Amino acid sequence: MDITGAIFDCDGTLVDSMGMWAHAFGWLCERHHVSGVTQEEVESLSLYDGCAVLHDTYGVSAPIDELYEQICAHVREAYVRDVLAFPHVRDLLDELAAAGVPMVVASSTPVRELRCALEAHSLAGYFSDVVSTEDVGGRDKEFPDVYLEAARRLGSDVATTWVFEDAPFGVRTARRAGFAVVGLINDHDGRREQDVRPWCDIFAHGWEELSLARIRDYERPADAVSGALEALVVAGSPEPSTPGLVARLAAAADYVVCADRGADACKAAGVAPDVYCGDSDSASPEADAWARASAATCIGFPSEKYATDLALALDCARHEAARRGEALRLTLTCATGGRPDHALAVLGQLARSGASAARQVEDGFEMRVVSADADARWELGAAAVGRTFSAVAVAPGTRVDERGMRWELTDHPMGLLDDLGVSNVVTSADASVTCRAGAVAAFLLGAPAQPVAPPDTNATNA
Repeated sequence: MDITGAIFDCDGTLVDSMGMWAHAFGWLCERHHVSGVTQEEVESLSLYDGCAVLHDTYGVSAPIDELYEQICAHVREAYVRDVLAFPHVRDLLDELAAAGVPMVVASSTPVRELRCALEAHSLAGYFSDVVSTEDVGGRDKEFPDVYLEAARRLGSDVATTWVFEDAPFGVRTARRAGFAVVGLINDHDGRREQDVRPWCDIFAHGWEELSLARIRDYERPADAVSGALEALVVAGSPEPSTPGLVARLAAAADYVVCADRGADACKAAGVAPDVYCGDSDSASPEADAWARASAATCIGFPSEKYATDLALALDCARHEAARRGEALRLTLTCATGGRPDHALAVLGQLARSGASAARQVEDGFEMRVVSADADARWELGAAAVGRTFSAVAVAPGTRVDERGMRWELTDHPMGLLDDLGVSNVVTSADASVTCRAGAVAAFLLGAPAQPVAPPDTNATNA
């Protein structure tokens, strides 16, 4: 997704100052012998309006202007003496500046104090302007005015202007106004992920998880899709698939994403990925250098992060499908992991991938998520005859048909993660599994007698 301008909140986003703010009004209240004021009551307000609350609601006798100047002086001193910039914040600011992306700050904090904060931490030079809610009639961040004014000063289109925010009300307002939003939280401000993530285009636990490449790779889901993108994700399992299988899967794909140690598998198979992503902590130095030189796009992440390399690679596939306006048909390989916890997590990732068809293909098995909401039938084909078939429900209320097998089922209920559907045997070239409700992880075990074909794009969603 393009980025033509960037708007940054300051407190809790650029500088680690929310702890200071949590005590600033407390300091002012204590100074004027007031109790009962909560941070939530004043957080979204401009500083002046917060002082008005103390005067009008809590009966502080000092004039509002006097209260305002007292707390402003206290805040300026704290910005210089106590507050720090967040680690790695300059990394992204440097990238944006080098790419010529104009940046402004938009905050509920007054301009004078904002400039003090930026100058105290040598951040002022990155920003062409500073906008406060006080510049837009005091309307707080529950309203989009400050973001829209910032975009106006940037001269950039709202649709391609990114807002970087930490506050739930900020990300919500910016997203509703049409901006692309990066939501950031840390481990000590008390922000809850569930209050921020739903409104974000990109969610991060810190600046080290962000890069210009990641922002540009992002694309919102298309309103309507036409056609399908066959995407292959080569994961970083320590037990990779054979080079021959990786090469065959790549030949049938439109787009290849390589995750971390998957670089070794791609290099061995002679498959140059479209995207190489991850933290590069498990790829060999030779494969890492090869993938960086071969891939059209490289998206790096820190080794200390909350998301897995696989989850990030699946995001890349989703974004490319959205960019093309196509449905995503996803194949995953080199993801067995050799660990049961990894295998279960891979299944969960595929089930939640949002792909119209999702499968994992390894040398010893193929697994597809067969869902009533998407790819509802898997016709196993002649190469499946004699092989073991298992289906495990991964959604409540699942009901399936199994045809062309030793034990056939018709509209049969399957308990969540039950073993009812384990170890059937395919007996017919016309064998199929159909999911009438819910979703199953369907496993075809044993190596096929012929090269692995891509998913049947003409399969009927029965």
